[in-house]
Amino acid sequence: MKDAMRAKDSVRLSVIRGIVATCTNEAISKGRGPQGELTDDETLAVVRREAKKHKDSIGQYEAGGRPELAESEQAELVILETFLPSQMSVNEIRPVVEAKIKALGVTDKASAGKLTGAVMKELTGRADGALVKQVVESLLS
Repeated sequence: MKDAMRAKDSVRLSVIRGIVATCTNEAISKGRGPQGELTDDETLAVVRREAKKHKDSIGQYEAGGRPELAESEQAELVILETFLPSQMSVNEIRPVVEAKIKALGVTDKASAGKLTGAVMKELTGRADGALVKQVVESLLS
């Protein structure tokens, strides 16, 4: 936060302040009080949730014909993504899905939801749910 203040980077400063406020609210909601600390996993979950909100906002702004608002949300999303671990690619997700298909004995599309849930449980935070769903559907079709 101090570096953003010194650099007069208002967008980065705003994003960091938003994360700190959201983490404080999360700590309060978990009964730890405003001075309570979150674990690393809880903090990452907060940042992921904020990134998802920004992605949703970008889509809504673009659909509503407000590209200037979508651009500001995109700039904030880029900063949020610097705090997140890198996501797995489709080529890295495919072997995990194939292993789960064999382990669960899934053969038809009717069990795609169950398979996606099992894979997401294993890849929590390391893979985007939309990509996992795409890989599951491609392997089951």
